[in-house]
Amino acid sequence: MAAVAAQNMEKTDEQKAITEMVRQFADEQILPNAEHYDHEDSFPEPIVEQMKELGLFGVTIPEEYGGMGLDLTTYAMIVEELSRGWISISGVINTHFIGSYLLMKFGTPEQREKYLPRMATGEIRAAFSLSEPELGSDVQAIKTKAVKQDDGAYEINGQKMWVTNGLLSSLVFVLVKTDPEAEPRHRGFTCFIAEKEPGASENTGALAGLNVPPKIKKLGYKGVESTELVFDGYRCPAERILGGEQAGLNKAFVQMMDALEVGRVNVAARGVGIAQRALELALRYSQERKTFGRPIAEHQAIQFKLADMATQVDAARLLTLRAAKLVSSRAAWILVAMSASLNWIASCSAIGTPNACRSCA
Repeated sequence: MAAVAAQNMEKTDEQKAITEMVRQFADEQILPNAEHYDHEDSFPEPIVEQMKELGLFGVTIPEEYGGMGLDLTTYAMIVEELSRGWISISGVINTHFIGSYLLMKFGTPEQREKYLPRMATGEIRAAFSLSEPELGSDVQAIKTKAVKQDDGAYEINGQKMWVTNGLLSSLVFVLVKTDPEAEPRHRGFTCFIAEKEPGASENTGALAGLNVPPKIKKLGYKGVESTELVFDGYRCPAERILGGEQAGLNKAFVQMMDALEVGRVNVAARGVGIAQRALELALRYSQERKTFGRPIAEHQAIQFKLADMATQVDAARLLTLRAAKLVSSRAAWILVAMSASLNWIASCSAIGTPNACRSCA
């Protein structure tokens, strides 16, 4: 049984090629520059431009729309390599990935044709918005609402919070309340594809009514912006309801929860990437630091610690890949949560080593 499991985790030739490419990119472009961008809390535009050239914004988008058409497992491998370089880089593409997933699974043919080709190239990037200032994990308590107007468009009013890529994105997949009387409450939510001008703090013209306050200052996770979004009379045509008005109105809770479950795989992969980099730094330090006339890597107690760390990282990686495979086949969703928990345990164990905090820098 173990042999079968190990065989199922072996990389295909395609996966080997793309992960080697991304690892080289991380070694040459991300790691040498991450500390600068993290310290300055500035967006790594040159790195993102190279990610566009490598096609990383279209990894899971079908080839017919200009993407690579790769599966979730391969995407998880790519996220691990990017996070190994700097976790904020994976943050640039993860909400974009969720947006493309929503379009591919729930979007109308017209919506997919309109957005996916430009998303595949990175010409436009996506954000994903559920949370609000007065609520945490209770998604059903959202207050942002959309009301249909006489001309058929919907007017959105409300405030969203902690939106990754909230400023520089061109699209925001936003969850709002469209039926305040629905029981249970989740049956009254709709996902709108809110278009916006990337980089604009105050949208104008047809996009007026969507404003982005200054980015939220964070203790970590620098370089990728987290923002509020303020909807104040923002008008959204009915055709930008995810899935169309007939099929998508008041159906968004299921759509969003589906996307969040898939997103947990990339959260797990990010944990593996951080842990892997921390392990690498710990190994290097153990070979450089000397006590009693020899590197501490030669002391048995240190060897035990390093072996335990390596075991946990490898276990986290295997469970993450297994979860990705199962999610792809729509089975055993519980493994996604399991993988996320184990990965963060592994990364926290590794981060306790000398200099390992630089794994995020």
